[in-house]
Amino acid sequence: MWLKFSCFMASCGGKRLTLQQVSQLICPETDADLPQGEPLPGALPEALRAELIAFRRDLHMHPELGNQEFRTTAAIKARLEQAGLAPRVLASGTGLLCDVGTRGESTRPMLALRADIDALPIPDSKTGVPYRSTVPDRAHACGHDIHTATVLGAGLVLAELDRRGLLPDPVRLIFQPAEEVLPGGAPDAIDSGALEGVGRIIGVHCDPKVDVGRIGLRVGAITSACDRLELSLDGPGGHTARPHLTTDLVTAAAKVATEVPALLARRVDARSGLALTWGRLETGHACNVIPQHAELSGTVRCLDLRAWREAPDLVHAAIDEVAGMYRAKTVVNYVRGVPPVVNEAAAIDLLAGAMSARRGPYAIEDTDQSLGGEDFSWYLEHVPGAMARLGVRTPGDTRGLDLHRGDFDADEEAITVGVELFTAAALLHGNHP
Repeated sequence: MWLKFSCFMASCGGKRLTLQQVSQLICPETDADLPQGEPLPGALPEALRAELIAFRRDLHMHPELGNQEFRTTAAIKARLEQAGLAPRVLASGTGLLCDVGTRGESTRPMLALRADIDALPIPDSKTGVPYRSTVPDRAHACGHDIHTATVLGAGLVLAELDRRGLLPDPVRLIFQPAEEVLPGGAPDAIDSGALEGVGRIIGVHCDPKVDVGRIGLRVGAITSACDRLELSLDGPGGHTARPHLTTDLVTAAAKVATEVPALLARRVDARSGLALTWGRLETGHACNVIPQHAELSGTVRCLDLRAWREAPDLVHAAIDEVAGMYRAKTVVNYVRGVPPVVNEAAAIDLLAGAMSARRGPYAIEDTDQSLGGEDFSWYLEHVPGAMARLGVRTPGDTRGLDLHRGDFDADEEAITVGVELFTAAALLHGNHP
């Protein structure tokens, strides 16, 4: 299907597609009666656009860390209630869920739109903008304020469409806390019922390498898995003159540090990208004393979901195998992070169709797999879905801004793009298999 969209680009000349054209691409057997040339409803009104920019700037000025997003949650809740909706706060006390529309006679599972709402513990170093963070050592440096404004705006537009009888199926809005805190806030949202009645979920993530007005799509893994590993090695200690009478813990630690990553590389398919990288190794206090204790810590990253599921057992076995050769006792603390986000092909087709309807197929580009982690992956353990990269770079901007930097900022036109992407996807989802 993704190939079908790519091939269709040449024939449409990069123009926005009509409702009939997009629906024919997504599900050709169900849309023969759609009127020719009918535009897709749900464009973002100018007044709401200005309101969402102001809302985003308010969040940007008042960033809150994971599981502390009380002000953010209250602001989202108040605006949804003002629109006549009934949001419900998650059991954890921050974040919320909100359904838009009524089911009526439809029995199809809902489409969910997800935004993360937390900030990062870093100072905002931007200058020359009136919406710089007012909270010391706190910043929305990953674009979650953009994500929040986008899903909020989509919910408000869809609520108006529902009042006009133009929303075919209800849609769930998920405003999730604590994405930046391992293992993420998604599991708590799921436990609070975020996916009950949901058949597919979509989201976006800001990408400062993509121009505003465009999105990046990829079928399959779009992020990587990342886990944390902490290891203790112990032995009786002794004199460096007699290492044969004890456990040479320095040698054992050195061998574990070098041989375990190499051994793992021979235990899994190289295409999985499973890699153990140590960031810390500490042991010993004197040149003539064999220490009794050593500590190592690092990260385990992989590109493949199957390899991620196998990784803890593989790592434990490799450590025991190498450390056992030197009679070192081991204590392994393998801390699960997040699995890779693996985009469903059908959900990518839906996003491609939605973007083509709004901005034309030339507003879509391929994107690479990132080595970063994203807890959106937890939702995809339960229902299919996809995450798109939302372009936030002003065309011609050469500053090279990146995520998780104090000077990160986004072109606020991305809010309009995200809202219209989400509303189009919600309208087209009913025609999607």
